[in-house]
Amino acid sequence: MEDTMGDYRIRFLGIIMFTILTAMGLIFSMYLLVNARSLYTYAIAIIFLCLSAVSGVFNIASSYWYYRSYFYDKYIENLSKSLAPLSRFPTVALAMPTFNEDPELVTKNMLALKEMRYQKDKIKYYLLDDSTDESVKNQLKEFSASNGIVYLHRDSRKGFKAGALNNMLKHSKEEFVAIFDYDEMLTNKDFLMETLPYFKDKSVSYVQTEKRYAKGTLFSDTVDLFDAFFFKFIQPARALNNTAIFAGSCGIIRRSAIDEIGGFPEYIIEDTFFSFESDINKYKSLYVPKVYALGKPIKTFSELAKQQWRYNYGDTQFLKYFFTRKKSSKKKLLSPLSQLDYMTHGFGLNYLSSMLLLFTLISVLIVFSTFPVAHITIQNLFVTNNLNIYLELFGVSALLVSILTPVILTKLYFNSAKRGFMIFIVNFALVLIRTKAAISAIFSISPKTRWSRIGARNGGSLIHAVRNSALEIGFSAFLVGLGSVALFIDNFSGGVWLLWYGLLYSSTFFFFYKYG
Repeated sequence: MEDTMGDYRIRFLGIIMFTILTAMGLIFSMYLLVNARSLYTYAIAIIFLCLSAVSGVFNIASSYWYYRSYFYDKYIENLSKSLAPLSRFPTVALAMPTFNEDPELVTKNMLALKEMRYQKDKIKYYLLDDSTDESVKNQLKEFSASNGIVYLHRDSRKGFKAGALNNMLKHSKEEFVAIFDYDEMLTNKDFLMETLPYFKDKSVSYVQTEKRYAKGTLFSDTVDLFDAFFFKFIQPARALNNTAIFAGSCGIIRRSAIDEIGGFPEYIIEDTFFSFESDINKYKSLYVPKVYALGKPIKTFSELAKQQWRYNYGDTQFLKYFFTRKKSSKKKLLSPLSQLDYMTHGFGLNYLSSMLLLFTLISVLIVFSTFPVAHITIQNLFVTNNLNIYLELFGVSALLVSILTPVILTKLYFNSAKRGFMIFIVNFALVLIRTKAAISAIFSISPKTRWSRIGARNGGSLIHAVRNSALEIGFSAFLVGLGSVALFIDNFSGGVWLLWYGLLYSSTFFFFYKYG
């Protein structure tokens, strides 16, 4: 079975793995400090210690989420049993934002939403179209007129999706706003009947349900699992702290809460900002771990790259917003635990990308820290005091554990070690893409990306791959070159270490070429 969350013993094994990762980094950092004999090695030791400390915080937070999520199923089950069926049907605005998307897909999914089980005169459908393509606009406008759907078009994309939603608020008066993305196909018609009862608690501002993608290829299913870790482990743990993130779609919001907050914050990831403002305004939020719609599979690496760029650009914007909001406010905004939840969320993808990149760079310093590098033999393995031998041993061990953790967890919970290993590689393929997004956000550069769309349906051309991964190709060549130098001077383990990193960063080119 895909999900074995009920097995506490398996979950405990995951906590042990995160703890081992943390301990390895911190112990090795102490070892480096004790054995440093020059300014150069002291600098390496201090940098490694800082990286390990930051990594340790996130590993501990991951263990906490991982452990806490175990209890959420029982919590939400008990809560749902205590709810009475709807005694009245409140009015609902069901909104679908779109921008130059395939009209056939948009209309198919909107018609599916119109089949939702609910009192028909209490639900109103809104198609929020920011399309600039005249053909798309005309088709969607005609479709809306023929199917009793309110068609709202903007000539400007100001505020992106949030701007489209805020524009809708000027034209709607319904008590609740439900949001579905254009590519999400409804699979459970009871969405409103099952989520609205939670709002009998007047302090609940929104209910978010689980988001998943439809089945596709090995690549698209890997992307689905990438997100599944968030919805299976992080969201439930956060929901217990009342900091469940509104994920932008497959969710429903109380209109009066939106009005009190002042509408949707007009940022590229409006959902995270809205969640934060909801918490600040002392509202509760709920997460329902049940799938009501399936998104279109992400079949190309270009799509994933654009998505991750947007996420990390937005997360970096959110970090700036978080600290500015906290500093400017004269009142206590959130509990320390809630603040930690939001900080780790904002740092999430930045952490993944920056840690991998920094550990790569410090690996270069370690490999070339001392010449010649000692050779490891069975005889001297347990008796030597040579610093480089321990550097090599811990480096290899940490690398193996970092690979094994996603592989084992994916195998245990989703029965696929293959997709776990692919998640590990995809993270490296996205490192520089996410890093560029963060830098763009810090300096307020346009959030737009222009990934080339040339290439075949089932893969990209060589030009497509090279154009979109030029930086990664250069960085990979740099690491391969240094690895070759290490091998030339008889530093075998150091050379293999850097060649392995070079291979991982070259995966960006591979994914663009194979998956387009």
